[in-house]
Amino acid sequence: MAYQFKIFIYSILLIACTDSLKAQRVNLLSSGTPSSLRGLSVVNDRIIWVSGSNGMVGKSIDSGKTFNWQVVEGYEKTEFRDIEAFNDTTAVIMGISSPAYILRTTDGGANWKKVYENNSPAMFLDAMEFLNGLNGIVIGDPIGGNVFIAKTFDGGISWKDLPIQNNPIADSGEAFFASSGTNIRKIDQQNAVFVSGGVSSHLFISGKKILVPIVQGKQSTGANSIAVKNTKMFIVVGGDFNSKDSNIDNCFITKNAGKDWVAPKIPLHGYRSCVEWLNNKNWISCGLNGVDFSKDDGNTWNWISRESYHVCRKSKNGKSVFFAGGGGRIGKLIDF
Repeated sequence: MAYQFKIFIYSILLIACTDSLKAQRVNLLSSGTPSSLRGLSVVNDRIIWVSGSNGMVGKSIDSGKTFNWQVVEGYEKTEFRDIEAFNDTTAVIMGISSPAYILRTTDGGANWKKVYENNSPAMFLDAMEFLNGLNGIVIGDPIGGNVFIAKTFDGGISWKDLPIQNNPIADSGEAFFASSGTNIRKIDQQNAVFVSGGVSSHLFISGKKILVPIVQGKQSTGANSIAVKNTKMFIVVGGDFNSKDSNIDNCFITKNAGKDWVAPKIPLHGYRSCVEWLNNKNWISCGLNGVDFSKDDGNTWNWISRESYHVCRKSKNGKSVFFAGGGGRIGKLIDF
């Protein structure tokens, strides 16, 4: 009996040690490319596209082992802060400020076609989201007090501005952050939700504008990203990008589409520019001072990396999770 008990204890300890060895971490895959990467689209476990400053776009077809880098000709000074890739040949990239551009490639990035241009002096695009293979939406900072919205219904081949006067009204000092391309997310095949920041921070959903209790009041504060688990549960992250280590009111959870908000028991460990739902109760979030992982639907967060990343995305057709950030930095989540 004593021998069997020892074997039992040994087995428990072995399981515990195995679990600890499998703790989530982030491996750096690439760095040094002269671009601050904020656009990231993971098609599957092999195909990853990134975009960023200095007109830079990168693509990997071998799970991030190698990247093919290019500066889009004619757009050398453009900041491509969001990208949506459909496969290894077709992708759409978004350039943010006036003139704002959307470009599309169908030959793997060898050539890019301009499919949208807006020369309004107030134009500043922030994020892009596709609800399916055809319908997409891009949001921009308010113009004359109304949120800017443009849509595509043909996979990004053409885009049409929505009448500005019909779009949601923003508060004075309220806008959007072009920090990770994730402050707008699809809820289903027909609907999207987005979050704002600055002096005021709101959730925009189904024609409603709901206050988010995240830190706000300054141009550097507010919601930067939202992730959607289902039609009711969202997590919103942000903070103050001028106070990267502050964990005050930088994350809030709703399980009823914004009617009620709850703060985590153990918060994110600083300002965060992106959050992503992975599966089950697992979530990931990243920012200027590192990466946090949650195994309990955002109630507690574990600081798994001190490496700076702007954006994290899970494969749309797989299990892999990748990161992108300043200095051409690209990482991959290990043991998830």
